[in-house]
Formats: sequence, structure tokens, C-alpha cells
Amino acid sequence: MMEYSFCPKCGGKLALKSLKASEPSRLVCSECLFVFFLNPKVAAGALFTLNGRVVMLRRSIEPCFGKWVFPGGYVDRGETVTDAAIRETREEVNLEIRIVSLLNVYSYTNSPVIVVVYTAEIVGGEIRAGDEALEARAFSPEEIPWSELAFPSTFEALRSYLRSNLRTEPDLSKFPSDYS
Repeated sequence: MMEYSFCPKCGGKLALKSLKASEPSRLVCSECLFVFFLNPKVAAGALFTLNGRVVMLRRSIEPCFGKWVFPGGYVDRGETVTDAAIRETREEVNLEIRIVSLLNVYSYTNSPVIVVVYTAEIVGGEIRAGDEALEARAFSPEEIPWSELAFPSTFEALRSYLRSNLRTEPDLSKFPSDYS
């Protein structure tokens, strides 16, 4: 299924065409031959603790309404990835953070989103749910709602963060089977 039907330059009809044997088919305008690349979207997030507990929020938007994630969201054009992680944290849980290090980068087959996750530390603010969160909380490693996590990247980043930053081995029996 094609996501777009018309050329953004001239309005001509877009069609899938193979331009190189080693690459996937691309959307090409039948009129002006403009190649419409469907590039991935970059999201940035941060994992950090408040009094030894991992800060998370419950989403008030789709996808995954009502599921738990760490603060994060899309990177705006012209914004650095680290600045996006800091901005999203402020918007979603009302905390100011300082980026400490890169935790990992997550990408998945058939998903247009690349998720860049940082470790951070709180430098200000009071935890409070923003307009894209039903609630904001800090969880001890044992309290993390593993069966209610929003995305595979949420699961994988939390597992990595607990192992490397909190020196805690998560109880694998609590992981949802579709993420492990």
C-alpha cells in the first residue's frame, strides 16, 4: 500500500519503480520524474532516575494510548537529537535533564522510526504529566509495568538501562513474550 499518491513538486501521479536492483522500489512521479524518498523519522528519548527510580509516563496519545514509555518523541528538522530528548522530557514530565551518554539506537524492520536513547540526569523541575501524558511516575526496577510498555524500543532500552546503569538484572519472567 502506498502512503502517498501525488508528487509534491508538480502534482503528478506517483508510482512505485525500481531504480536500482540493489535498492527497494521508490515512489517516482509519472510527470516530472521526481523521486519521492520515504526516509525514516528519528525519535529521541532519555532514561534517568529520580531518587533511584526510573521516570516514565503513560501515553495520552496514539499510538499505544495508555501504555508506559520513557520521555521521548520526534526530532524536529533543524533540532539536534540531544536537544530533542531534553525538550521532550521537559514537555512530557516537566523535568530538566542533562544528557550523560548514548544508551543505544533502536530500529526495526517495517518501522519508519529510528529511536535514539540517552542516559541523563535531572538538573531541575518537579515531575508532572505534560499534555501528552496521562500520568508521570518514577518506578523502582521491581515496579516497572513490563506488560504495559508501549514499544519494543521501550522494553529493550529499559532492559539495557537497568543492566548497565542500575546494575540490576530484570526478571525475565515479567517481560512480554512479543518483546523478548
